Amino acid sequence: MSQALPDTKPFAAFEWKLALRYLRARRKEGFISVISLFSFLGIMLGVATLIVVMSIFNGFHNELLNRVLGFSGHASIYQPDLTPIEDYDAMKGRLMAVPGITSAVPIVEGQVMVSSIKNASGALIRGVSEADIEKLPSLNNSSLQTALGQPGVMDAVPSWKGFDKAGGIAIGERMAWKHQVGLGGTITLIAPNGPETVIGSTPRIRDYQVVAIFKMGMSEYDEGVAYLPLSEAQDFFSTDTGVSGVELTVERPDTIASMVGEIAKAAGPGLMVQTWKDRNQAFFTALTVERNMLFMVLTMIILVAALNIISGLIMLVKDKGRDIAILRTMGATSGAIQRVFFITGAAIGVIGTIGGVLLGMVISYYAEPIRRGFQWLSGVDPFNPDLYYLSKLPSEIDFNQTFWIVLMSIGLSFLATLYPSWKAAKLDPVEALRYE
Repeated sequence: MSQALPDTKPFAAFEWKLALRYLRARRKEGFISVISLFSFLGIMLGVATLIVVMSIFNGFHNELLNRVLGFSGHASIYQPDLTPIEDYDAMKGRLMAVPGITSAVPIVEGQVMVSSIKNASGALIRGVSEADIEKLPSLNNSSLQTALGQPGVMDAVPSWKGFDKAGGIAIGERMAWKHQVGLGGTITLIAPNGPETVIGSTPRIRDYQVVAIFKMGMSEYDEGVAYLPLSEAQDFFSTDTGVSGVELTVERPDTIASMVGEIAKAAGPGLMVQTWKDRNQAFFTALTVERNMLFMVLTMIILVAALNIISGLIMLVKDKGRDIAILRTMGATSGAIQRVFFITGAAIGVIGTIGGVLLGMVISYYAEPIRRGFQWLSGVDPFNPDLYYLSKLPSEIDFNQTFWIVLMSIGLSFLATLYPSWKAAKLDPVEALRYE
């Protein structure tokens, strides 16, 4: 009686060679090869789609967050009854002494009707001093245009110098386009609560020359926000020497909730503190929920591709029944047979995942040029700023998130190979011949 051959070393060279040979199906096994091809494409496209969608959502979330925080700061202090704050200079000194606060900006805010020869629309007017508007990162970028050196003539180098004395207005790019006005043009502001007369309050109407045009990159702000010098806004909205509130920026916006107590103490009794999380909680929560739901839905693509691996391997095991019988009679153990088919299925998953990661990263990195190319070919803008707030398609690859996508894809691929490879290992030489 012959002695049984010892088990080979796991994942030996012949196991890899045999598994890779099974991946290259011959003509009569063409259907199995087609299933393997679709499994590979499914995993590759699933991983690529997941990376692209998550990258765009990350970019969308971060861009919106930066635009919102750049516009209204990280926290606001105001009176509960919205009456003007008079001692804001002393308050600003106390607030700047709080560790972590980088700036405190007094502002005057009010809703008005903006009117021109071409159009009329609502807008939010914000009164800010020249020293403070120079520090707003959302306004001071390469798109800023000013005409403060000489009225109506664009400055060679954009600057807010002279903004307080000029008494003009700074408007967004989309507002300028909507009203068909440029630097040196005139727009009219109409506020409903004007001076009191014997017949009641009358609207306050004033003309302002456009001295600056900015572009924040968020359509809602570029179309519906304008800036006046602080003193001019105080006079227009009749706040005397007071301001509507004080806006704060901090070093770490994510920790603003833990600073509310110190901020309220420094601001003084009777004042309210509202953080950026309080103002935008519903909006950013909705974005997070949508991102999580999309992640779950797109994961199904990878799951379907993994199921294709199962069907392809089961058909391969059935087709290779005679080969399994011969290998077993030659001394191959059930463990070796199981590893051969495991490698065959896992190779599809691993190669598909690698291809998906490369494809996803390339598309994510060139998302905006791809969008512009699609717009040029089709004549349709798939990322209309009127609907999506931002003027370009943002994309930001999160490598930690990508790592978990890769881990999930490979894990599903490995799990998909377990049952077919176990089924192949359970066949003995006599039973294997029945597959022929």
